[in-house]
Amino acid sequence: MAFSKEHVLEALRTIRDAKSGRDLVELDAVRKCAACDGFVTLTLGVTDNSVLRQQLKEGVENALRRKAADMGEALKSIAIDFVTPADAQQEIKPATVQQPANIPLKQASSGPTVSQGAAPTPAGAGSASLPGVKHIIAVGAGKGGVGKSTVSVNLAVGLARQGHRVGLLDADIYGPSLPTMLALDNAEVTLRENRLQPFYVHGVKAMTIGKLVDPEKPLIWRGPMAHGAFKQLVEQTEWGPLDYLIIDLPPGTGDVSLTMAQMMRLTGAVVVCTPQKVAQDDAVRAAKMFAQLNIHVLGVVENMSYFIGDDGKEYDIFGRGGAEMMAQRLGLPFLGAVPINMALRENSDKGNPTANFTGTPKLSEPLMNTVRLVETQAALAAMRTGAGPQLVVT
Repeated sequence: MAFSKEHVLEALRTIRDAKSGRDLVELDAVRKCAACDGFVTLTLGVTDNSVLRQQLKEGVENALRRKAADMGEALKSIAIDFVTPADAQQEIKPATVQQPANIPLKQASSGPTVSQGAAPTPAGAGSASLPGVKHIIAVGAGKGGVGKSTVSVNLAVGLARQGHRVGLLDADIYGPSLPTMLALDNAEVTLRENRLQPFYVHGVKAMTIGKLVDPEKPLIWRGPMAHGAFKQLVEQTEWGPLDYLIIDLPPGTGDVSLTMAQMMRLTGAVVVCTPQKVAQDDAVRAAKMFAQLNIHVLGVVENMSYFIGDDGKEYDIFGRGGAEMMAQRLGLPFLGAVPINMALRENSDKGNPTANFTGTPKLSEPLMNTVRLVETQAALAAMRTGAGPQLVVT
């Protein structure tokens, strides 16, 4: 029997308040609880005491691991958030439990809680930022199938070819693409001091949940679990110093985007759109979502803008220029048009994006044009937020 929410609650019942003798469930301290495929996400309501919360966090993690070990399972991830209920008066002191079994991942720190109807913390206004990372750029869209991952991968590789230190995070929790697009099928995830070591491929440091779960098993997760998975990928990956971190977001305007806005200080976002009207409608929603989350939109990329045939001719299959007109209507910069190209498809399937920049100019030139425009917009956004370069005279 798989480790479930009921087993989480059973483990929490072993942690009792030293004063009243009641456990966490009896004290109504469990605000959210989810468990699936070895991933556990919890939100606990306790008094605002950092020492207590750290002790409670350790006690809960130990209890959960012990319960899973008794069932012959190993938990892959435990994400614990805390909230302070208005009526919380009791301090819960966790009991001592046995040492946990070893698991691949351990939650590094507690972060913000995403709750329905709650206003997210504006990015760039008190949001935490990854140390040593200069620019964080999210790549998103209002719908799936428009090529966010293609743009993300080639943007990251293109920036690396410009001499930048680049990281690439596959945040598409439900449909990760990086294992294929970067040829990571045979690569093994490694841990060093409980930190995930990113894969270094094509000049880019990359991390994807696709290498932490069964590649053929669907991730049937509710929002809190996606929130916890994204949080761990960001916080527990050893990114090191980076000039750019590119985040490939899942489709739509849901949990992962909200979590990202609460956790991180972004330089801006790139919206990907195909020329069709139906794609533009969803891209407008994505752009307005970023604006509502106080994330600056760097511009719009028109993917699948036109088709380059074997004869070298260009065919406007989907109505070239639609996304560019949408960008003009919204007052956003247009970051270039990426064509449908047989070589682009082949290189993506083979996991060799570097070849997109070393092959035919009909493909490499549009890609590098987009890379340079994103560089420019990121620099302008950094200047607006006061995060630009500083001249020091000694």
